[in-house]
Amino acid sequence: MRQPGRAAEIKAIGIGKSFGSFRALDNLSLDIGRGEFLTLLGPSGSGKTTFLMILAGFVQPTEGRLFSDGVDITERPAEQRAAGMVFQGYALFPHMSVEANIAFPLKVRKKSAADIKRRVGEMIERVGLNGHEKKLPAQLSGGQQQRVALARALVFEPGVLLLDEPFSALDKGLRGQMQAEMKRLHQETGTTFVFVTHDQSEALALSSRVAIFNHGELLQVGAPDEVYDRPANRFVAEFLGEINMLPLKEIRSADNGATGLCEDRTVSLRGSANGVGSNAILAIRPEYMSIACEAAAGENGIAATATNSTYLGAATRLDLTTRQGAKVTVSVPNEVAASALSKGNSVWLTWPAEKGFLLPDGGR
Repeated sequence: MRQPGRAAEIKAIGIGKSFGSFRALDNLSLDIGRGEFLTLLGPSGSGKTTFLMILAGFVQPTEGRLFSDGVDITERPAEQRAAGMVFQGYALFPHMSVEANIAFPLKVRKKSAADIKRRVGEMIERVGLNGHEKKLPAQLSGGQQQRVALARALVFEPGVLLLDEPFSALDKGLRGQMQAEMKRLHQETGTTFVFVTHDQSEALALSSRVAIFNHGELLQVGAPDEVYDRPANRFVAEFLGEINMLPLKEIRSADNGATGLCEDRTVSLRGSANGVGSNAILAIRPEYMSIACEAAAGENGIAATATNSTYLGAATRLDLTTRQGAKVTVSVPNEVAASALSKGNSVWLTWPAEKGFLLPDGGR
């Protein structure tokens, strides 16, 4: 049996789920490491919440098996799984005080009164709810209610904590505060966290790994910097943020990566050219591109003309069109944007070779 407080290791093998003719999940296999913070990320209807409900035991898979610490739990009911759950709407008991809500899982497990008092007190301290113990949920702010939900889910020391878009009802400022709290709680408890969101920045900021879903398929799993800087396909590249895509021709392998023609100018990249053919898409994140008066010899660069700008405060978003009509976006200092826009100046867009990567031309 799993010892209380010990993070769980989870293995999903060939998980599929159909609701009538609708295929919600298709042949999903995924290992979730002990104590990691894994975020399930994807658009609405991508299958991420269905997979979370299967982990929780609220939904049975159509096929496949689920293991926790090597034990098959596929058919084990939710109440017999060592998992805490934080729902999107918090699901607090409205007639119970803060401390009664947090104590509930311990009472269900028939813990002693002394143990309940100690552990509830510890959790109230940990989530910063001192002084609110006797309040009802209706007397709390949204952020405070979220803290109660987290405390209730963690108080019985589950092997895994499952979180279904817990910040969706919070405003931007409070959401940022709760993200920091979530990260701190994960580090302090060492519990395995599985977190569902459709917010890309939230996933990148919180996770040790991100699993990206679309149309019931698991498209890529990796560390935040890996999936952002080296996406496995075009969908992942576009879903994780803004991306500039330029046609690349005559691609050839080189000593440190590959070269190709981008608008009749030779450019280089560090990644492999295997599997993309002689023509592909060169993808570069906007923040990795710079504006220059000219491109130095051997430097990646193409000519473009600034067409529009959006003031963002500390920087300006600049829209440009290359000589062959490709649309490119960059974020630059305000004074650089002003110079690029003056008199329709033609400028050079430059970028480091290690920041470009190849995607197949066409398809997703």
